[in-house]
Formats: sequence, structure tokens, C-alpha cells
Amino acid sequence: MDFEYSEKVIDLLQRVNAFMDEHVLPNEKLMHEQLADDMWSTPPLMEELKAKARAEGLWNLFLPLAYGKYSAGLTNLEYAPLAEVMGKVIWGPEVFNCAAPDTGNMEVLAKYGSEAQKEKWLEPLLAGKIRSAFAMTEPAVGSSDATNIETSIVRDGDEYVINGRKFYISGANRKQCEIMIVMGKTDPDNKNRYIQQSQVLVPMNTPGVNVVRPMQVFGYVDAPEGHAEIIFDNVRVPVSNIIAGEGRGFEVAQGRLGPGRIHHCMRSIGAAQRALELMCDRVNTRVVFGRPLIKQQSIREDIAKSVCQIEQARLLTLKAAQKMDTVGNKAAKDLIAMIKIVAPSMALDVIDRAMQCHGAVGISQDTFLAQMYAGQRSLRYADGPDQVHMMQLGRDTAKRLER
Repeated sequence: MDFEYSEKVIDLLQRVNAFMDEHVLPNEKLMHEQLADDMWSTPPLMEELKAKARAEGLWNLFLPLAYGKYSAGLTNLEYAPLAEVMGKVIWGPEVFNCAAPDTGNMEVLAKYGSEAQKEKWLEPLLAGKIRSAFAMTEPAVGSSDATNIETSIVRDGDEYVINGRKFYISGANRKQCEIMIVMGKTDPDNKNRYIQQSQVLVPMNTPGVNVVRPMQVFGYVDAPEGHAEIIFDNVRVPVSNIIAGEGRGFEVAQGRLGPGRIHHCMRSIGAAQRALELMCDRVNTRVVFGRPLIKQQSIREDIAKSVCQIEQARLLTLKAAQKMDTVGNKAAKDLIAMIKIVAPSMALDVIDRAMQCHGAVGISQDTFLAQMYAGQRSLRYADGPDQVHMMQLGRDTAKRLER
């Protein structure tokens, strides 16, 4: 397999790296300060950086070639190193309009949306003018199996009436979040449990959409996007807001999650790589017991283990991306499952070692390590928990290798 970057990717990688070094990394403190002024609103600095990135052509790089006129012209394999660099800062991907959950929602609308839906919601999302959310997870059911979803979507004339409770709806706390894709059941009694569900577009300002509270992640509220708990109380939307048609919600969800999962993994590698770089800076300059930390054998072993783990995950990500490009997401599902299992746990290992090398500073607000650790730990749930991926991967592998 040839994972050498093309001239186009090398050029983009140099430009994204330069942008991160000049505009993103030096502004982490300022971004946090602006968030303190208005927690649930996009900081002015973010809008400034987005405008700069768009002007430089570093925009919507995540949409692969299959999305035609909406694509930035990159394959999944070509996008991987760019996403890795963006992932070095928690809010980095948003600067380039490559942040979840908008990326997944844009893919859904580009692939399944009607022309009217694309004009009303996809175009402003692609322009970075609004933000969005994807409402699937529910507190009362095991939402890792989407067929368990209980939120009801009932047709009443020319409208759908939605009732239910969702939580950990990332992005829905932000004032700039204008639209949600909501997954629920339009045909709960259908014997085929995979066509009971549908997905429907619900504007945030629709009567009956009640944002109850921001859910915390290890004590973090992850402002400004947040992770909302939402009650849908007789929410009415036009029938035209259905995506792809009734009964196709599970299909749409599966189409959304493949690229979303690997994008998370690309960013996880970037987080781990930055943690490794901070660890190396720290151990080369920190003197303990009369000599630099790097002189300790255990420290050298930690660095060596981290380098190996990061490179293993990087190569597996590239292999999965290449297979998605060549034979499609469905045929690449085993590799996608593998990297979704591997990457967040790898990042946790590396970040944990970096925190240990930093001592008390490593768990403080003075580095990105503690918050990134919390984010990577929550990623072991996002887009399906580890256990679901392992269950399916184990089942499929046993079937394939049975003699």
C-alpha cells in the first residue's frame, strides 16, 4: 500500500500546519477568555479565524469526492493527515469548518437531502454561517443500538409531531445552532426493526423544543457547543422536513457514522501526537533529582511506547481511509471498527503518560492535556461504544474465518 502524500496533500498539509502554528495554537488562551464572556456563543476570535481559513482555501476539506460539487476534492486518505493536524487543538477543526457534528450533518444533507433542504440548511452550514446538532441518544434506552430509539414521530396531516427526550446532543447548547437532525420512530410496530426509524429536520426555535440543561463530561461543559438534554414536547415540523423518506432513518444513520467515526480517529491521532510533543519538551527541560527527566529509563520507555502506538494507529487509519475510498464505506466497516476501538484508547494512553510527566501541571488548566483526556475518554462512547464495535467485529471475524 502506498501511503505517500501527493503534491496536493503536501501543499495542503504545509498550509494547515502553518495556519495552526500562526493563528490557532497561539490563541488557545484568548479563545478561553472570550468564552468566559459569553459561554454559549461562538467567540469573535473563532469567526475571525474561520474567515481567514476560508480566504486561504482551507475550508470544508472533509467532504470526499463522492459528494460532487460540495466536495473539496479530497479523498478520505488525503484528508487524514489534515484532520490529524486540526485535532491538536480541541476547537481546531471548527476553524476549517471541519468539526463534528456539522461534518456528519453536512454529509447527510449532501447525500440524502432534498434540493430544498440543501438550499435552506446545507448551504449555510457549508458557508459556516450556522451550526447544527444530531439528536439520537436517549437516556432511557441503550442508544448504541439505534433500533432502540423511542422518540415518536407521528404524522398529522402535513406535519410531523415529535415527542421524546434526548441527551448528550452535542452542539445544541450553542446560540448559533439553528438546526437539528432528530432520529425517532415513524413506524414503531413494523416487524422489520430496521425501517421503524426516520430522521427529520427540526429548527431549534420550533415551539416545544426545550433545552433542559448542558450535560457535563468529567465536569466539563464543553462550551460553546455543549451537550444538551432536550425534551421534545409536541414539536411540529412540516412533512417536507423528513430526510430521504419514512423508514430510512437507520440507513441514513449508518451512512453518516462511517465517515464520522474515522474523522474522530484522525483527530485522536493529532491529539496524541501533540501530547507526545509536549511530553518530549517537558522531559528534556524538567530537572528532577539532579538530572533531566529524559535520563530516566522509564521516561524513555514511555516515549517509545507512545511513538509506537501513535504510528500503529496512524497506519490503521490510513488503511481504513484507503479502503473507504476504493471499495466504499460498507466494505471497509471492519477496518473502521478496528480504528474506532484502537484510536481513542491509544490517545488516552499517550495523554496519560504526558500528564504524568508534567506532574500536577498535567491535570491543571495550564495545558490542553486534562480536557483532551476527558474528550478522548468520551469518544469511547461516541458513534457507538467500544463494546458494540468489538461485538460486531468479533462476530464478523469469527464468521469469516470459520472453516
